[in-house]
Amino acid sequence: MMTLILALKWLLSTGEAILVTSDSRATTPFGIAYEVKKIHPILLGDKPVAIASGAGDASHVKWGFEVAEDILLDYAQREYPVKFATFRKAVRDIEYSFIRRFSKLRDLGINSSFQMALCGLDPSGKASIYLFDNRGLAEPVHDNPGYAIIGSGFVTGGVLLLRLLGYTMERDLGILTTFIVDTVSEVDTAVGPFVGESYLLRIEEKEGRREVVLGPLKEEALLEFKEKSAKRKELIRKLWQLFDEVGEEKVEEALNSLLNEVT
Repeated sequence: MMTLILALKWLLSTGEAILVTSDSRATTPFGIAYEVKKIHPILLGDKPVAIASGAGDASHVKWGFEVAEDILLDYAQREYPVKFATFRKAVRDIEYSFIRRFSKLRDLGINSSFQMALCGLDPSGKASIYLFDNRGLAEPVHDNPGYAIIGSGFVTGGVLLLRLLGYTMERDLGILTTFIVDTVSEVDTAVGPFVGESYLLRIEEKEGRREVVLGPLKEEALLEFKEKSAKRKELIRKLWQLFDEVGEEKVEEALNSLLNEVT
């Protein structure tokens, strides 16, 4: 199941948040493409605990979701909302289960294609993003670099575009992730265009209380992101054309002048 999934830390007024965005295309070993959900919200009743997202062999990904959900819900039943340190302990338990499974598969001569990003949010507004590889090992990436990218789209342009355009927590990451998924889908047939599979995990203040809330992307936001993404792609092409016609110095001068007006 090849794909492109981005999990990025986003800075909002109430603290850190996490945006998880995915394409919706999966491809069989025979090259047949079909749509599939790759983001799995983990809930304690109706209360958000975490977001899991996976790429690789579908059977491993689904199993990984189940293991992560079982372990995290066990922790959440004892402590909710799940604090940053507790989430880290749960990740170590998940990691242990993953390592045992993939080690046994390797002993049987079975090579596994598996990646999973697991995200949580402390009630104080501290984000957790862990990246699991095909050995089952988990790497914390919430502070350095502050995001995770998994799937075939990582190689075919996902990380390149993110670094080229520049990732900062203060930007509109909804438009940025839409732009990246749509652009990569044009060159990687295993990645589908963005059709709205996106979840935001954030803190919301209600009557003096801070609550962890989770919500999917609304249809009106999807349409807005798609329109702005297409417009920005057009403007980037025009900017590149200007480099050839008037030179980088004049373009830089005009951009600096515009930035000074804004600030």
